[in-house]
Amino acid sequence: MSRSGLAFAVGAYTLWGILPLYFLLLAPTGPFELVAARVLFSLVFCALLLTVLRGWKPFLAVARNRRVSLTMGLAGLLIFVNWQTYIYGVLNGQVIETALGYFINPIVTVFLGVFFLRERLRVVQWVSVGLSIVAVLVLAIGAHGVPWIALILAFSFGFYGFIKKRVGSTVDAVSGLTLETAWLAPLAIVQLVVVGATAGLTIGQVSPLHTALLVGTGVITAVPLLLFASASRRLPLIYMGFIQFFAPVIQFLVGVFVQHEAMPLERWIGFMLVWIALIVLTTDTVIAARRSARSRNKAASASV
Repeated sequence: MSRSGLAFAVGAYTLWGILPLYFLLLAPTGPFELVAARVLFSLVFCALLLTVLRGWKPFLAVARNRRVSLTMGLAGLLIFVNWQTYIYGVLNGQVIETALGYFINPIVTVFLGVFFLRERLRVVQWVSVGLSIVAVLVLAIGAHGVPWIALILAFSFGFYGFIKKRVGSTVDAVSGLTLETAWLAPLAIVQLVVVGATAGLTIGQVSPLHTALLVGTGVITAVPLLLFASASRRLPLIYMGFIQFFAPVIQFLVGVFVQHEAMPLERWIGFMLVWIALIVLTTDTVIAARRSARSRNKAASASV
């Protein structure tokens, strides 16, 4: 257990949790301009980081690897969908639903493992998946519509994590984000041109503080990722699994107490089912990890 790793992890997920408050300060910027700005200023910030950290050589080595480069391009497209959906939800008063998406995400990750990696789930894991499906149905019936924002966020980030695992440790955090945003830069530029020709751009038109905050989207995108990368090298995966719930919990609290979004009974029931599913999944993970550790210790003792 590393104290610095714990601090890095808590810092990363806390920053991700308070992102809705940051984006709300950027009014009247719309979601399409905001995401495009986030992509481009993240690319600029990453380029500066590569220069300061002397990371251009490893970055270029990664970029020249055709398979890794294309994989990062696909990952970039998924994170673009995730960012666009997330910011759309935040700016349209649906912060609670964005939190739901990140609560569901761990269960979606398990679900993807079954379909794409042919993983066999334990009974308890199937129970958590079933509870999450029931929760979505309850929320859909209560809201008279499918919670699309939550589902798109959960699946886009789930697939993003799945694809990132394909490249494993061959890509560090800064090089990875640089490559992803480099792939997305042309799309972001087109998006800015379209917004400029229709609704009009807000950057440089509101106030110096607004412009500075918009430019700062590059920093608030990269810094949590770097903290997360540092934490993941210092903490066991099971601790990262617990701390990942900091972000959606904070987002949920922002939606309820800052945005004063409605929480009717059926919404509470849906969230409670999701939380029960997460408790079941997390408990099963802890028990399985302890059993695995005991088995390794026994094997090691037997071999001595």
